[in-house]
Parts: sequence; structure tokens; C-alpha cells
Amino acid sequence: MKPIMEKEAAGIKTMYREVLKGLSMRPKTLPSKYFYDERGSKLFDAICDLKEYYVTRTELSIMERYMDEIVSVIGERAMLIEYGSGSSEKIKRILDAESGIEVYVPIDISREFLFENAAIIAGRYPRLEVLPVCADFSKPFDLPHPEKEIEKRVVYFPGSTIGNFHRQEARDFLRNIARVCGKDSGLIIGVDLKKDERVLHAAYNDARGLTAEFNLNQLQRLNRELGSNFDLNKFAHKALYNREAGRIEMHIVSNDKQRVNINGSVIDFEKNESIWTESSYKYHIEEFQELALQAGFHPQKVWTDERNYFSIHYLKVD
Repeated sequence: MKPIMEKEAAGIKTMYREVLKGLSMRPKTLPSKYFYDERGSKLFDAICDLKEYYVTRTELSIMERYMDEIVSVIGERAMLIEYGSGSSEKIKRILDAESGIEVYVPIDISREFLFENAAIIAGRYPRLEVLPVCADFSKPFDLPHPEKEIEKRVVYFPGSTIGNFHRQEARDFLRNIARVCGKDSGLIIGVDLKKDERVLHAAYNDARGLTAEFNLNQLQRLNRELGSNFDLNKFAHKALYNREAGRIEMHIVSNDKQRVNINGSVIDFEKNESIWTESSYKYHIEEFQELALQAGFHPQKVWTDERNYFSIHYLKVD
């Protein structure tokens, strides 16, 4: 148990440092990765089932329609590395399609959620070697060494998480994936597309308030893990579309002038001052392909839905 406890303590120290740095900036920010504690991960899964949140439903419809093509680009004797695996629901569809995946490496920052779902996958697909990695995939990490022989690495990055990175960050992130993949390997990635702003507004301001709960849960997590004293009743969720930047912005807004203590460090808020918690960039297909080229990938395939709400790209490292 000692190594795990030491690792968790190091994680808390990193969180404390990153949170203080973000809340000392103008505008204030929080890293979006801290949405995903166990409760946050479950809230996000619930959001994905909402009528307003078109992303997951549309991506799954694309997968269903083009599954044979998706499986064919993965190939045989493959290691599939899923960034931000969550509940692993999408990978189950690929595994059920008799893909050539021999090794599955789910990567997620929420330890309990990760290992719980990895165990489910291992039980459902006993021939599959499942090697979960608890890590912040936006930073360097070591891949496990499988017992099975593999011929190809394919990174799977579903959803629209690439949109959470600013453009330069997204380019750097894709470059890192290319290094992980290595020569002749690939990336299957979900990319949300630009569309009617009314559709975007509804998706990030749902009627049930689950997105608001998900956003504010980050403050609740800071209270629990960092000993802060955020009063959630004094903050509110806000999401808006920045047309010029081509992104949804999520904020937590202070309802009044107030002071918050984070384990001895004091953070002051003005009335209506916000914490910028997440960006979600939307792309035209050509925009994203150009970004991928700059990062060392070569676009091979792109699949979309009939309304062009969402896209799935297969990119290759030559």
C-alpha cells in the first residue's frame, strides 16, 4: 500500500500547486482534468445520455454505420491505447465487432473508475490483455509492456476531448501521440464540428442542470481533497459560445464578492468574476486535418454523420 499512498500524496501536491497557479491568474482558471473524480466521471456519463448533448449519440451513430471500416484500419495484432477511457463504452462496440485488438490499454486520471471499468472489460473479453494506466494523458507517461506480441499501436481518442486544448496545445498534444504511436501506427480521434450556435448552447446548458452540477463538482472536489471552503451556493455555472475563437467556454461565476481559503492560501473573488474551467473548440474538417498535418500525422479517413455535427478521423504516422 505504501507506494500507492505516496503516489496519491504526490498527486494532491500537484493538484494544490496547479489549482493555486490557475486561481492566481487573470482570468482565473482551473485545469479541466480535475472534473474527473469518481463523481465527476459518473456525472459526465449521465450528460452523455442527455437529449441536448448530441456528441456521444452522434459519434455512436457514426461508429455503428462505419464500424467495418473502423475495424479494418485498426488491423490485426494491435495494441489499442484509449486516452480518457472513462466507462469504456465505445471500445466495447469495437471489441464486439471482432477487431484484431490483442492488447487494450485504457488510460484515465480517475483511479477507482479506471480499475473498476478495466476489470469489467477483462471479464467480458477474457482473451484480451487489459493493462490499465492511471495517468494524466496530457503529460508524458510510460506505456506498459504487454505479454502478447503486437504489430501495431493505435491510439483511440473518442469524444470531443481534443477540443479542450487550445490550438497550439492541441498541436503539441497530437505530436506527443505521434511519438507514442511510432512509425506506421495510427490514431482514431473524435472531433466536434462547427454548427448552429443554438445547438451548442443547449448542449452545454442542459435543462436538467447536469452540466452545471458537473462544472461545480470541481469545487466540491477541491473542498474534499485540498481542504478548501468553497460555498457552492455562492457560485453558478455559465457556458457560452465564443464565435471568434470557435469554442464553447465553461465558467464558474462568483455570485458575490467573497474570499476562499485553500489549505491556508487565500483567494479573493470579485462579484461576477469567473473561473474558466474548460474550452471546447469546434472545427471544420479541413481545419482539423491541417492541424494534424502540422503535428506529423497524415489524414487517411474521415467519417461523419448526415448533419455534419461530428467527425471521426483516422490519422497515420508514416
